[in-house]
Amino acid sequence: MNLLLIRFINLVKIVVSYLISRTTKRVIHWGNPLAVSIEPNNSCNLCCPECPAGMKELSRSRGFMKPELFESIINQLLPHLSWLTLYFQGEPYMSKHFFDFITFARSKKIFVATSTNGHFLDEHSVMQTIGSGLNRLIISLDGTDQQSYEAYRRGGNFAKVIGGIRLLVNEKKRLKKNNPEIILQCLVLKSNEHQLTEIKKLAKELEVDKLEFKTAQFNDYKNGNPLMPENPKYSRYIRMPARPLDHSPTRPPDHSTTRPPAHLFTPKNRMPNACFRAWSSCVITWDGKVVPCCFDKDAANMTGDMTKQSFREIWKGKSSGDFRKRILTNRKSIGICSNCSQTF
Repeated sequence: MNLLLIRFINLVKIVVSYLISRTTKRVIHWGNPLAVSIEPNNSCNLCCPECPAGMKELSRSRGFMKPELFESIINQLLPHLSWLTLYFQGEPYMSKHFFDFITFARSKKIFVATSTNGHFLDEHSVMQTIGSGLNRLIISLDGTDQQSYEAYRRGGNFAKVIGGIRLLVNEKKRLKKNNPEIILQCLVLKSNEHQLTEIKKLAKELEVDKLEFKTAQFNDYKNGNPLMPENPKYSRYIRMPARPLDHSPTRPPDHSTTRPPAHLFTPKNRMPNACFRAWSSCVITWDGKVVPCCFDKDAANMTGDMTKQSFREIWKGKSSGDFRKRILTNRKSIGICSNCSQTF
């Protein structure tokens, strides 16, 4: 059967079973994942304050995925897998097998995307990036100068990242290549929200393919964070309104006097009991642990281990089914969902 047809039929199975599940609140699951994220490694050269990998706060062990495990995962996911995000925690360019992983996945006609902080884009790695067949490269650039950039990308070098982007763009031109698509991604923070116009100009001057502004996730959002942007458009959180003070029942309430809320901020997402990702994709850590999504950084909701089980056993197993059931009935009880913006 034609590969595109196989993948289309798989997509239909996932969508139909998901919609039935949402309607009936019973877990119905057909099909195989159309997208996965695989973690080449979980170490990083930077110390971004909200990143557990950079801050050395991950509770799980550190390491690098072995080629044999990677190839086994991909082969088990074929022929249905359409999209691979070769990134989870850590800086993927630090893996010595990174380009081999891309080349192998591309040989199986899988779209491959990854994300980098840009510090490893030198002449050699730029050539490897283009030669590997990588489809999409997201480069984080959160400012227009060293001061605004390092407010979040601690330990980072703004000039070095800019130089790497220029190398990649120029080499693509020289070789007349369309791939990888270069996406400049700016995490909007209080330190750079006044620079958004300048960031747009910089992206145009660098000749990247696209610029994306992204809202920031904060682990302790309830009490606010100095890096939270002022503009609510670029925040995942809203400030809670003040509450009237309690009054004696014998006296009329005086609403001119208020008290602060129990916590200052809450996520904008009302978190409906729904999540298409739980039906269509998953994340696999460097050592083969399968977790529901990219918010489960510590693999607290692990549904299986691919060094001990087949992917099918995990994907169709009890742990995966139980997690989907919680999504349908009480998603708010799942800690990793508190920062998520998924509403479908």
